[in-house]
Amino acid sequence: MSTIAETASRGQARRRMRIDGWRWSGRIFLAFMLLYTALPMIWMLITSIKSGFAALQFPPQWWPDQPTLDSYQKLLDPQNSVGQDFLRFLWNSLFVSTATTILSVIVAVPAAYAFSRFTFPGRNFLFFAVLLRNMFPAVIFLVPLFILMRAIGLVNTHGSLVLTYLTFGLPLAIWLLKGFYDNIPVQLEQAARIDGATRFQAFLLIVMPLSAPGIIATAIYSFIGAWNEYIYAYTFLSKNEQLTLPVGIQRFFSENTTDFPGLMAASFMMSVPVVVLFLVLQRYFVRALTEGAVKH
Repeated sequence: MSTIAETASRGQARRRMRIDGWRWSGRIFLAFMLLYTALPMIWMLITSIKSGFAALQFPPQWWPDQPTLDSYQKLLDPQNSVGQDFLRFLWNSLFVSTATTILSVIVAVPAAYAFSRFTFPGRNFLFFAVLLRNMFPAVIFLVPLFILMRAIGLVNTHGSLVLTYLTFGLPLAIWLLKGFYDNIPVQLEQAARIDGATRFQAFLLIVMPLSAPGIIATAIYSFIGAWNEYIYAYTFLSKNEQLTLPVGIQRFFSENTTDFPGLMAASFMMSVPVVVLFLVLQRYFVRALTEGAVKH
């Protein structure tokens, strides 16, 4: 008996060591990925507080001898041309991203609810047809969409970007929300209907609060996609007053020189809203992505 107990004890110890080994391997991998993703942001921030001469030194200065915030002051000062352009680009990006986010939620919520709750002819075909667009790279649609926007007079307007971003963002938004609605028990709506609520009231008062994490995740996805997009903004917009930040910050490049501190400061300020938005709402985003793995 003692031999059996010792053998079982040794087996448990070996399994525990294997589990601990995998656990530590995962921790090391996560630490490596954190370092890999954080270093570019750290280097961008450090470069943004250097002078133009220090930013071009080789070997590079890892920390400037005389840190300066001149680049940030220049960008945020509406009295100079650089600041005026940057603030205009910032406002344009905020407007386009916010409009895209609001419209994505307004369209995706009822569409996803209809796919989840109703049965109608061609339902499965239509649902997978919505996802079909994601099989192709976005650049394939560049020329056809430009011709379409020119035909309806939306070139050099923010409306062309909003419509385009909706085209690319809605399929995943609908798919994400449908998976969330599938896991909200339909009995909750039926109970509300029995108590006298209409279908719309049951949806508004029961389903909407329960689906808040999915809606927030959809909003985050739509906002980030619109905020970072470059190719379509570069193609559809040519007027300086209409440019968004991803296109506008290329103005720091010139034929003879590049203002690296100003470019890094603009890039860092462009990254801040997305990072803050994700950090504040990440728990909703993670919950929405994992909700489909839990069956109610």
